[in-house]
Amino acid sequence: MSPLPTPLVPLPPAVADALWRGDELGRGTDTVWPSGFDALDAELPGGGWPGRQLTEVLLPQFSLAEWRLAGPALRRVVADGAAVAMVGPPKRPHLPGLMHLGLDERHLVWIDARAPSERLWCAEQLIKSNAAGAVLAWMPQAAPEQLRRLQVLAQSFEGPVFLFRPLSARHDPSPAPLRVLVTIHVDWALDVQILKRKGPAHETPLRLASIPGGLERVLTPRVMRPSTMRPVAPAPVPAPASNAVPVAATDADALSPQAPVALTLFPEFSHAVGRTGIAASSAGTV
Repeated sequence: MSPLPTPLVPLPPAVADALWRGDELGRGTDTVWPSGFDALDAELPGGGWPGRQLTEVLLPQFSLAEWRLAGPALRRVVADGAAVAMVGPPKRPHLPGLMHLGLDERHLVWIDARAPSERLWCAEQLIKSNAAGAVLAWMPQAAPEQLRRLQVLAQSFEGPVFLFRPLSARHDPSPAPLRVLVTIHVDWALDVQILKRKGPAHETPLRLASIPGGLERVLTPRVMRPSTMRPVAPAPVPAPASNAVPVAATDADALSPQAPVALTLFPEFSHAVGRTGIAASSAGTV
């Protein structure tokens, strides 16, 4: 006769609260910064960008989406009087645009590091000394062991650490607990795919509305949706009859204004810019 199975004993409350199951979204770190996008916060462990760890952002091209993605969280960082340190940005920071995000020259530290070793050393020193409220480092080239060192140092850094890397590094090993891939959508939106997180896999990209700072005040409603301004295909030209005699184009035909054709291809153009008289003069240059 087989012995009776031992009854299961519930875990102590402290152990049960600390236990994480792989099919559940992790709690994240003790400090998080809301991203400014509700849909993204719902998919990030802890409900925002984490502190005390690396966040790796992969981009098909630098200087297109970094500030639009991280800017809303950085506004909260500088609200406490902390600074944002930039290591090796590919282009000179555009201060008027950053001011729309709540960042000005008092909150920004720009470190013009070029060589990969310089970028790595500067990022290490900033993280190790806790000298800024947030660190943004552009790392086109970085070895896995170098990233592991940054991850170890980041565990004692209170603010968020963003590493911007090229799309080609997607399949490279990375110790960053959070990895996201960001691309630009036609309608002023960001498509964010979560590649790695503490939780179940997330396959469907998130589409986040993100108009660059200040443009929402000058764009017309139609230009806010560029996908609705795609050219209209011209009507097919019927084939000439077999007994028709071809007629050569005259000089007058060649010199005739082409504005009606342009307006046919772009019927929304004049409405998009808010003026009707500009379409004929600018259609040829757009």
